[in-house]
Amino acid sequence: MTLALYGISGIILLATVLIFLAPKTYEVSRSIEIFASKITVFDYVRYLKRQNEWSPWFKKDAHMNIRITGVDGQVGAINYWSGNKEVGEGEQEIMSIVDGEMVEMELRFYRPLKSISYCSLRVETITEAKTKVIWSFKGETNFPMNIFTLFVNMDKMVGTDFEEGLGTLKLIVERSWDA
Repeated sequence: MTLALYGISGIILLATVLIFLAPKTYEVSRSIEIFASKITVFDYVRYLKRQNEWSPWFKKDAHMNIRITGVDGQVGAINYWSGNKEVGEGEQEIMSIVDGEMVEMELRFYRPLKSISYCSLRVETITEAKTKVIWSFKGETNFPMNIFTLFVNMDKMVGTDFEEGLGTLKLIVERSWDA
């Protein structure tokens, strides 16, 4: 009986310590340079339909159900998706646009885990024919999911997908820029 109480007390103490050590927020950001004008790149990334062409998650389920509502490329447009276990179900809504500069979106995940995150796509001029794209993702994690972030590196996990997506974006935009 005493051993069981010590065991339970130890588990409670460990959980309490983990709750305080675990990060409550996460942020992932990656960038790439694209040989195309800033306006060309921005006009491509602002549209949800086009994001489906280069986003790494849309490659993970060829039969994913996708539905865009509202005026694509404008505040209020929503990209809903429902797919396999790798992509889950959710929607992405354009919340803010700084024309020629940035698109900010809210991501609402429904499955496999409910959560809300925020992402942005920013474009910056490097030269007249070269543009930097910065893709950022951030959110909050509540207990008990924040303990998960102690053991899984969100930056590495999501960052790898961002790098793949940005690489595909670069290929698509540069191909159309050269045409």
